[in-house]
Amino acid sequence: MTHPKKDSVRLAPIMFAGTGSDVGKSIISAAFCRIFLQDGYSPAPFKAQNMALNSYATPEGLEIGRAQAVQAEAAGVPCHTDMNPLLLKPTTDKVCQVVLNGRAKGNQEAYEYFKTEGRDELRKAVNQAFDRLNSRYNPIVMEGAGSISEINLRAVDLVNMPMAIHAKANVILVADIDRGGVFASVYGSIMLLTEEERKYVKGILINKFRGDIRLFESGVKMIEELCGIPVIGVVPYYKDIYIEEEDSVMLQTKNLQATYGKVNVAVVLLRHLSNFTDFNVLERDPRVHLYYTNNTDEIEKADIVLVPGTKSTLSDLYELRRNGVAQSIVKAHKKGATVVGICGGYQIMGMEVCDPNHVESSIERLPGLGLLPVSTKMEGEKVTRQVKFAFLDKKDICEGYEIHMGATTFVQGTQASSLNEIEGGLFDGCFVNERCFGTYIHGILDNKPVVDFLLAPYIDKISEETFDYKKFKEEQYNKLADHVRAHVDMDLVYEIMMQVND
Repeated sequence: MTHPKKDSVRLAPIMFAGTGSDVGKSIISAAFCRIFLQDGYSPAPFKAQNMALNSYATPEGLEIGRAQAVQAEAAGVPCHTDMNPLLLKPTTDKVCQVVLNGRAKGNQEAYEYFKTEGRDELRKAVNQAFDRLNSRYNPIVMEGAGSISEINLRAVDLVNMPMAIHAKANVILVADIDRGGVFASVYGSIMLLTEEERKYVKGILINKFRGDIRLFESGVKMIEELCGIPVIGVVPYYKDIYIEEEDSVMLQTKNLQATYGKVNVAVVLLRHLSNFTDFNVLERDPRVHLYYTNNTDEIEKADIVLVPGTKSTLSDLYELRRNGVAQSIVKAHKKGATVVGICGGYQIMGMEVCDPNHVESSIERLPGLGLLPVSTKMEGEKVTRQVKFAFLDKKDICEGYEIHMGATTFVQGTQASSLNEIEGGLFDGCFVNERCFGTYIHGILDNKPVVDFLLAPYIDKISEETFDYKKFKEEQYNKLADHVRAHVDMDLVYEIMMQVND
């Protein structure tokens, strides 16, 4: 079959919904964003509601889920709030910060958020965001959330089947065969849908298969006979393709010990750690051995200690002081380790963090690590923006983004200087010396001059060449697209997407 061209036909939106959480919807959506781009279309991602601590600033200075920013990158387009109009950022097990169309609307308890009252306003907002996006791109690659069949939440669902029906999208149900029970999860998910909802499910994708796919050919036929819906592909599990993860559930598996022959970089494993994607570049850099830890001995063995962003600075600072990690960071620095803080980590490295108006917590003040001569006061207005900056007065123009609460100022009489000069005459961060500095800028490590500066004191341990992260990411998106394309019936996918749901 010859694939239809973007200028000859408009493809219906496609939604990748799941039998459950962590079945691979985000990665599959990113793969199809890149596939459609490769095939000459102008795709864009969309997820009506996302729950994650990993977020990103759009070019307009608004906030969306990082997963949709990654998918936009795979699609080759700038990210926009219309791609993720509703973002929930957990602050505790029961409370989330609600971000609507890129702006924080305050905190809300989960019980209150999921009540039917007030859903019409949110539903209208996410539907309008989709409509705007759909008028600008072709096709829209939609992502569901969690399970497609949470029947207890059907009346308040904004992101799965109600969104698919509004968008007139063709739904592909994604199932994770690696976790077991794939027949029950697929069949049960479809049977729990209403008769009207079931009409929109046009395909099934089996994800994370291990072994010889030929052994599952009979399983494919059984699923198709049981459900009356075609299986568009069985995608094998992969280990050699690196795409940003949506959440931090796997960080504990990266809790590895320091090793020899490379620069050992320890990321402090905070309870409310956010934007851990700041460190993906180092994780892939062949010169570096990166690991996440809150073990005091492993922190003290590191060449470089990175204090990451956090959704709850005061709470995590309190925990660091309680469990002895704060003292181990200071001790590591005294022994010669480089310590760098990003966003909340920058605040933690200062002399104090104050919250007199209880913006973030009931704690009004805590002493910081005392490594940077700055003081932070929590304020209600959130800063979200993309920035271009000069790092340490160098000529290279670097890029990153800010998402933070609070204002940080130098302590009077300090000898330290700003780390970055932002375009427009603003300054960011604090620089004490090459082994001690902090910044509000997420993504700062994606810039080669910054990483080279960070690793320079340990040059005697490095034998590998420098690392081009942007080129690496492009290679990974293409490898992912090739992997999925090789195991999915794309002719069938295009045939499905030329069907319009009435």
